[in-house]
Amino acid sequence: MRKHLLKLLLVTLLCSITISAFCQTGTLPGADDKTGADEKSDKSDASSSFKFGVTYITNNVYLGRTDTVTTPVIAPQVKYTLKPGIYFEGSLYIIPNKPTQKLDGGDIGAGYDFDITDDFSGGASFTKMFYSATSTQIASSISSTAHVDFDYDIADIITPAISLDYNFISGGGNNDFLLAPAIAHDFITKGVFGTEDILLISPTITANVGTQNFYDAYLTKKNFKSVKRTKEQNAILAAYTNKLGQTELLDYEFSAPIEYKTGHFIVQLVPTYAVVQNQLPKAIATRLSDASAVFYVEAGVSLKF
Repeated sequence: MRKHLLKLLLVTLLCSITISAFCQTGTLPGADDKTGADEKSDKSDASSSFKFGVTYITNNVYLGRTDTVTTPVIAPQVKYTLKPGIYFEGSLYIIPNKPTQKLDGGDIGAGYDFDITDDFSGGASFTKMFYSATSTQIASSISSTAHVDFDYDIADIITPAISLDYNFISGGGNNDFLLAPAIAHDFITKGVFGTEDILLISPTITANVGTQNFYDAYLTKKNFKSVKRTKEQNAILAAYTNKLGQTELLDYEFSAPIEYKTGHFIVQLVPTYAVVQNQLPKAIATRLSDASAVFYVEAGVSLKF
């Protein structure tokens, strides 16, 4: 059944891309919910848009958590936005270094972005995820996510923001609640190489706070719990598992999203340095990364009509 869902998602995505090429009607996968350069510069444009593109992520990282093996991801996505700010989007997750079943999953979602005042904005969305049975992605136990975010631009100097996620865990596991306060400063420049192009750089600091029940489900799915361990290791694992439902600081993230737009063409680069907190103890994590920090990059291109 899961394979059929992935095939259906792939067909739907490819059809959407084909339709967009003829209709000329528009956030890249892996990107956060921060407004992009094109949206920031075109707030007065109330027309609907169609956007499709692809992102390459150097390593699959979720809240600073990652596997010991570097897992790059190629993620094509389509997004259609209506005039009031309602949008529909879909993504695919392709793992290029997997020997088989490179199509690892995908998602479909819908949301609504809105302005409360000229400086105060918000958004809400719901996303359904699909993963293959052999997926090794850290977040592969998450079946769907409800998301809300708000940001306030203070005198075009600094933008504090906050987002809340409620993750539904597959397999009957306990669900997760995540809170992510952030602060950013936007540098927007027009006419860098042409009269109409736009460059946006947004240095951002984010703290992710929440529960880690997704980790318990991931460990179960990957059969880490069935690995032969000593009594001491089992005691450490049990104590850690009991803590996964507690709200804790998960990581700090320092990023500098860069977007360049010229005409319908958009280029995106997001380097991120995550400082991990409250990670799995080394004594029981032989197949999970125990690095105290991880650096990864998202690079993408897209077309928006």
